[in-house]
Amino acid sequence: MLKITNAKFITSAASKSQFITSEKPIIAVSGKSNVGKSSFINALAGQKKLARVSQEPGRTRLINYFDFGQFILADLPGYGYARVSKAEKAKWAQLLDDFFKVGGAKHVIALCDIRHEPTEDDRLMVDFMYSTLMPFNIVATKADKLSRAQQYRALSVIAAAYKCGRGDIIATSAQTGQGLDRVREEIEKVISVNSCDAP
Repeated sequence: MLKITNAKFITSAASKSQFITSEKPIIAVSGKSNVGKSSFINALAGQKKLARVSQEPGRTRLINYFDFGQFILADLPGYGYARVSKAEKAKWAQLLDDFFKVGGAKHVIALCDIRHEPTEDDRLMVDFMYSTLMPFNIVATKADKLSRAQQYRALSVIAAAYKCGRGDIIATSAQTGQGLDRVREEIEKVISVNSCDAP
């Protein structure tokens, strides 16, 4: 099992000229504002304050890079926050577009809130990854807020929205650790494939 013991912040990028390159695979984490992205990253790292957790949605306006040892994690700006200006939204959209074109990501962890049906923005993100053949996993956050029976029903709703199987979605909780080992297993696969592709 992948062990992450000393993850650390590297840098932030506001434009494609600031994107980093690495021999390690770059794995991006995407999701709408307030989906629990920072909490997920902190739980994955086994730290409480690696990624800044904010009560105010839409705070991540840059791409934040973290060194997780065997891979680089890129925390993408949250999308879909209504109280941001159109100009700011356009700026984020351009940053994300540039990242997926030239940012060197090998894999994406697409987060959604298990308590809600995926938004149009969520579906657009997943459709984009399907269309560009970008490998990705769908991870549903905040599973501790629901009972096991409620989780089962919620995953069925999410699977229908994304046109995938319920078993393709990983239900996780930053509070209890549910699902994080399965996420680590998926990351291990990415690292293994990347090492095989390396010259």
